[in-house]
Amino acid sequence: MRLLALFLSLFFCSQAIDAFPFTGQVISVQDGGRFEVLRNGKPERIRLHGIDCPENGQPFSGNAKQATSDLIFSMDVTIESHGKDKYARTVAEVLLSDGTNVNHVLVREGWCWWYRKDAPRDTVLEGLENEAREARKGLWIDPNPMPPWEWRKRGK
Repeated sequence: MRLLALFLSLFFCSQAIDAFPFTGQVISVQDGGRFEVLRNGKPERIRLHGIDCPENGQPFSGNAKQATSDLIFSMDVTIESHGKDKYARTVAEVLLSDGTNVNHVLVREGWCWWYRKDAPRDTVLEGLENEAREARKGLWIDPNPMPPWEWRKRGK
C-alpha cells in the first residue's frame, strides 16, 4: 500500500510540475508548429497549442516554418503547458519575453489554422483566423487552402 501511495504522490507531483510555466532557449524548429527548447539542459519537444500549421510538403509549410523560426529560434521563451500529446510532446502556449503570444502571432499572420480539436472554445484564435482570412494574409492568399488535418488524412 505504501508503494502505491508513493507512486501516486510522485506521479501527481510530476504532473503538477509540468503544469507550471518554464523558460528555455529554443534550439531547433521542426515546422511551423513544433520546436525544441532546452529545459534543465535537456531538449524538450513542444507543439503549439490551439493551432495547426501546414505539414511538411504542403503548400505554405516552408513559410510557416520560417515565420516560427523568425519569431523564436535562439530566443528564450516561456512555455505554458496544456499537457502532453500522444507523442509525448508538451502542448503549450508560447510567450516571448515581451509577453507576445507566439501561437496568436502565427494565426494572425495567416501561417496556421485555429485547431478546434485542441482549443474548441478559443474565441481569440477564432477571431485571429477570421481576420487573417478576410485580409488574405499568409496561406489565405490561396482561395481554398487545405487544412493540415485533411492533408494528413490523404496521406500526403
